[in-house]
Amino acid sequence: MLLNIPELITQDEVRHARELLKTAPWTDGRASAGVQARYVKNNEQLAHDCDAAKQIRAMVLRGLDRHAIFFSAALPKRVFTPRINRYGGEANTYGNHIDNAIRLKALDSGGTEYVRTDVSCTVFLNDPDEYEGGELTVSDTYGTRGVKLPAGDAVLYPG
Repeated sequence: MLLNIPELITQDEVRHARELLKTAPWTDGRASAGVQARYVKNNEQLAHDCDAAKQIRAMVLRGLDRHAIFFSAALPKRVFTPRINRYGGEANTYGNHIDNAIRLKALDSGGTEYVRTDVSCTVFLNDPDEYEGGELTVSDTYGTRGVKLPAGDAVLYPG
């Protein structure tokens, strides 16, 4: 399954997210990678507890809540906390990997719980003509496909 979710977040939300990212604190993306993915992940990730990450996560979660295509396709019981990643310069690849199918999620109450994460979703914050390469490539039973969508759109795929 490879499903386009158009306008998951609005253009105003995209602009606001991009403004927040201008001064946001970035860290090594390998910190959140699973054991196998750590060897092929070379990107940067927004510090999980910074204000920009919190605001962008809230935008994405609101977008998921209001989008019928997402709910009808994913049927989520819970949504794992979104991560904000970037690629560029020396930190510009994430090689072939399988996303962790079960992740530990921190709860607002202070505890943790395990969440299945076998369906992944990528939200694009840049338009395709703003960068070279950079396609999300997804391989499944039917082959490998590249995805590069307009800013605000998302794609749902097996993780």
